[in-house]
Amino acid sequence: MTAVITETARPVAEEAAPAGRLRLVLARLLAARGVLVGAVIVLLLFLLAFGGPFLTPWDYATPDYLAIRQPPSAAHWFGTNGLGQDVFAQTVRGLQKSLIIGLLVALFSTVLASLVGACAGYFGGWTDRGLTFLVDLLLVFPSFLIITIISPRLKGAGWIAFVVLLAAFNWMITARVVRSMTRSLKEREFVRAAQFMGVRPLRIIVRHILPNVASFLITDATVAVGGAVMSETALSYFGFGVRTPDVSLGTLLADGTDQAPVFPWLFYFAAGLLVLFVLAVNLIGDGLRDALDPTTEAARPARTSRSSA
Repeated sequence: MTAVITETARPVAEEAAPAGRLRLVLARLLAARGVLVGAVIVLLLFLLAFGGPFLTPWDYATPDYLAIRQPPSAAHWFGTNGLGQDVFAQTVRGLQKSLIIGLLVALFSTVLASLVGACAGYFGGWTDRGLTFLVDLLLVFPSFLIITIISPRLKGAGWIAFVVLLAAFNWMITARVVRSMTRSLKEREFVRAAQFMGVRPLRIIVRHILPNVASFLITDATVAVGGAVMSETALSYFGFGVRTPDVSLGTLLADGTDQAPVFPWLFYFAAGLLVLFVLAVNLIGDGLRDALDPTTEAARPARTSRSSA
């Protein structure tokens, strides 16, 4: 009778464990003030980027010839530039473009890194050697120089090609970490059981390996968004990213750098939003790392309280 009860209760316990861990992670996230502050800032920036164009009657490319380099006013909240274009409209448009590029680069690079790293670690042998050689080779290449050489030749492809270029050189370190984690996970009992049952390797990778490295991938992808926005801004600043007539934070910073001492509104609004976004993303990334990793200091109070209870 005891054996029957044990066997019946075991699936319930196994199903309850992920839910309990999820509640614990949510409790840690809610207890981390940095995560809440970062999440609120990111949410407000997204609302500004995608709702800001509806708050102003000015289009980012439409000039006001009666207001050339005017300081912030009721008509132009962030002032105007040398062509009479509304700086607020240009800033929210640039923020929108930079956020989209950052999110897409982080998404593409994380998916590519997880697949390459998991395949290299799971299959081993020549697959591992070949993929590891590719990763090491790309790490040696000067990515910034290569993008600056290739980007001008892709003018007709638009900013999507720029996203692909950034993602192509932004996944290698993550792939190496996933490879190491996969080599450890493939020796676990649940993976061995799936192999003995005849489950296909790719299904094992998707259903068993990647979910167990998801915490690392989520944290890495969050931080990668900020890094991708910074990379886009740097490349656009030097003229190798987003090009006119479109704008991004990088192009706004490039246009306003020389005029910042005399016309500070041309530079500091875009620079302030960029710094604010990167800091907020880093706060979220640190909080996610602490919440998802049970070995960190942030997790110890939660474990201690549960033990005492």
